[in-house]
Amino acid sequence: MVANEVVYLIDDDCGVRQSIGSLLESAQIAVVTFESAAAFLEYGQVKQAACLLLDLQLPGVSGLELQSRLGQDDSPPVIFISGRSDVPSTVSAMKAGAIEFLLKPVPSDVLLKAVYSAISKNRLIRRERNELAQLRESYSSLSQREREVLPLVVSGLMNKESASVLGIAEVTLQVHRRQIMAKMGADSLAGLVRMAARLDIPITARDIMRNARR
Repeated sequence: MVANEVVYLIDDDCGVRQSIGSLLESAQIAVVTFESAAAFLEYGQVKQAACLLLDLQLPGVSGLELQSRLGQDDSPPVIFISGRSDVPSTVSAMKAGAIEFLLKPVPSDVLLKAVYSAISKNRLIRRERNELAQLRESYSSLSQREREVLPLVVSGLMNKESASVLGIAEVTLQVHRRQIMAKMGADSLAGLVRMAARLDIPITARDIMRNARR
């Protein structure tokens, strides 16, 4: 766990909130508790790596309904905790992306292992999402000509071939290439190729040369 990471515990049983909350705090894990899904929804947007410990049976909005409302893209991973075995609900929860479905009373080591795994996963997802956002911002800073040069550079074509495709001088192509490397923050061609792949720029050298001959 790192600073600001947190577990959101949603359970209508005060005793469960206290016991699990105490366990998490004893493991130096920050925890915020809620007695209902509505209370959690009012709390606001999650802004750091986190996970949800979510009771299946809740007053008003159920655990499964809350999971459905949150979706999977931006919401923290969900660990369901339930007082009874419910195969259909378990299947529904796991299909919707839940990390675990645990039965109360949950052994301390099992619960902590699930929490660490969920937050680690969410931390990685958030880091990758932030990196991609920064990459897209860098790409948006490229000029139109530089965006035309980029797929040529990463496709494996020689500078002379790339310049020929665009109908420009080789020295001009080299200038654009240097500017692209600087704006994208790439320290090598291999790094620029990886960036292009993350931006879904799939053009290959063969495709480029075929199109250039048309």
